[in-house]
Amino acid sequence: MKYMGSKRSMLLNGLGDLLAKHAPATTRFVDLFAGSGAVAIHVATKYEIPVVASDLQQYSAVLTGAVLERQSELQCQRVWGMWHARAKEMYYRVRPPAFDKVTKKNVDQLREWSLRRRTLPLTKAYGGHFYSPVQATWLDAYRSTLPTRKPAQTVALASLLHVASRCAASPGHTAQPFQPGRKANVYIAEAWARDVPALNEEFFRALSKLYAKRAGVAGTADANIAADAVKETDLVFIDPPYSGVQYSRFYHVLESVAIGAPGEVSGSGRNPTPQVRPHSRYSIITGAKEAFSELLAKLGQKGATCIVTFPAHECSNGLSGEVVRELAREHFRVKEKLVQSKFSTLGGVDFEVGNGRAAKHAAEELILTLSPK
Repeated sequence: MKYMGSKRSMLLNGLGDLLAKHAPATTRFVDLFAGSGAVAIHVATKYEIPVVASDLQQYSAVLTGAVLERQSELQCQRVWGMWHARAKEMYYRVRPPAFDKVTKKNVDQLREWSLRRRTLPLTKAYGGHFYSPVQATWLDAYRSTLPTRKPAQTVALASLLHVASRCAASPGHTAQPFQPGRKANVYIAEAWARDVPALNEEFFRALSKLYAKRAGVAGTADANIAADAVKETDLVFIDPPYSGVQYSRFYHVLESVAIGAPGEVSGSGRNPTPQVRPHSRYSIITGAKEAFSELLAKLGQKGATCIVTFPAHECSNGLSGEVVRELAREHFRVKEKLVQSKFSTLGGVDFEVGNGRAAKHAAEELILTLSPK
């Protein structure tokens, strides 16, 4: 999963060791900002404790639920065969146009064709933008023919989310697609050449082998509300947003795949209207500090042990390592570890004007262990 702020690298850089120390001694692991699910799935597959994962967005619940809510391997051979056969039949009824070369003229024609696919919501919204019409039609075909029973349905949808992330002609998120131009065309062509059915089978088989040691649950919820259900014996993981821009803007394509349709979209990013996208106080510069303070106060009253990760530098939502540390000290005894990490610039290269910036920058990140006072 191409995901900004992913904790995969930190699991190998101090966070994994800290979880190994605390997880066996707790009765439940609660991830309040699950995102791509890296930490929740790590804990669920390694330790004999149930994991509860939540996030504002549905795609996160799908990614985590595909693993957390199963305690055995999914026998996927027959499921995959039937799912792929249904999708293939639908795909060949549509027969989308292929592309032989990425030029502005060709892209415009592919976008016009996609825009007329009224019965294919993902193709209509994203064909010729994030995906070639071939890829978008496959995404629609797989999405509309999902297995009807869980857990196969959830695993299949999670697989499709991974495919959508891998194939998107965009930087490390899906805020905006690459636009055709002299330098960007090669990147569009590379992304559009990726084989959706082959990748979907690969991800589906891989996810089928992952399952939790103890059954957990994944869902959508505001972190400050989800914290109401935290217990004293829980280990709570807190990795709040560090961006002053709503995460729903960066991952609206994945959210559309998760729910099945984006609705009306507009602009170069093909975004649904802001009114239908989830919004978090943690991504508002005037609200992030207050929201975080409220969360820590609530968890402190619960008496739970918490692990917090956050960049040490000042971030665009107004929070910083220093602010997070001081807020934590108001309610907990705090142990601190500083590790080297990377953070997303939320962008990448502006190919046409040449003022690009690296997609990720080296940075220091705090890992705080919060113990009840």
